[in-house]
Amino acid sequence: MIFLELLAGFLKIGCFSFGGAYGAIPLIREVVLSYGWIDEERLSYLIAVSESTPGPIMVNTATYIGAEKAGVPGALIATFAVVLPAFLVVILLMLLLKKFLKNEAVRATLDGLKSCVIGIVFATGVYMILVNCIGSVRAPSADVTAVILTAALAAVWFAVKLIFKNRVSPVVLICIAGGAGILAYGWN
Repeated sequence: MIFLELLAGFLKIGCFSFGGAYGAIPLIREVVLSYGWIDEERLSYLIAVSESTPGPIMVNTATYIGAEKAGVPGALIATFAVVLPAFLVVILLMLLLKKFLKNEAVRATLDGLKSCVIGIVFATGVYMILVNCIGSVRAPSADVTAVILTAALAAVWFAVKLIFKNRVSPVVLICIAGGAGILAYGWN
């Protein structure tokens, strides 16, 4: 039964996730929590680790949860399920791409979707900051260390932008955040 749940859950994520990793986080959260595979705190840690390691978050999440719930076969099924829809859509789009991209209505729709995806990414970022700084909405409890680390990372980002008139690389921010997290929370 777990194999069918993994297949159905990650097919849903693969079919309805648009806009990349950050745009997929709300759907990943909904599916993972509705099946009860892991709790919200572990999901937040999984997302943080997935974002700082190579590979797409959907694949990392599917592989991890599949392996945890059903071993190697579960990891294979969940990973296959999450990538299958995108694989099929890309093949279909490649066949239709040249014809449809010349259409003004299609281009306008794609431009409109960009705004939606930006909004989803922004909302997900704010949600992740809130979850990591104040915990669950149902039982809020401020994590002072997380608040300080978040403020410090924001200060680094703004300082680099103001002083050097340039944006700091996301890779550099991830490395700083990882190092600061290890110093603040330990290596567990």
